[in-house]
Amino acid sequence: MPDGESEDQRQFREYFVARHEAVRRTAYVLCGDWHWADDLTQNAFMRLAVAWRTVRDREALDAFVRTCLVRAYLSDVRRVWRRREQSVADLPEHPRDGDDTASRVAFTAALRRLPARQRAVLVCRFYHDLDVEATAATLGCSAGTVKSQTARGLAKLRDLIGTDGAMTTVGEGR
Repeated sequence: MPDGESEDQRQFREYFVARHEAVRRTAYVLCGDWHWADDLTQNAFMRLAVAWRTVRDREALDAFVRTCLVRAYLSDVRRVWRRREQSVADLPEHPRDGDDTASRVAFTAALRRLPARQRAVLVCRFYHDLDVEATAATLGCSAGTVKSQTARGLAKLRDLIGTDGAMTTVGEGR
């Protein structure tokens, strides 16, 4: 343990080191911009650092950070200055064996075109595999809202991607 580091500080440092990249990837899936994802990740971990001593259930840390992350993302989306900003970030270079890059690019582009709330719901439900109630708790909304946002988001993704995986505009030929 480094000099002057308390047990709480050591535990927080270990949690941060273990979970930072996973939280950053989730942030990227939400916002589609690595720089913004870094900001969201920092915001989530800052909130956790402030609340570290009050978190009683250490098994719920991932849920706490995910909730902070999603709420920070939704809060940022509502800000006027964020809407004016246009990202030029490219997809990260992580080639995978047998992975269809064109489909992945089309899906990522379609996901970016969804409204923030629908994107957040889909990320919670399908990227993090949360059930309806856990997603509702993370977003601070009702289970019915999660269900309706999931249905709308999936329908819009289907319209945007199409059956052949090619990106289309919403309503184009459908």
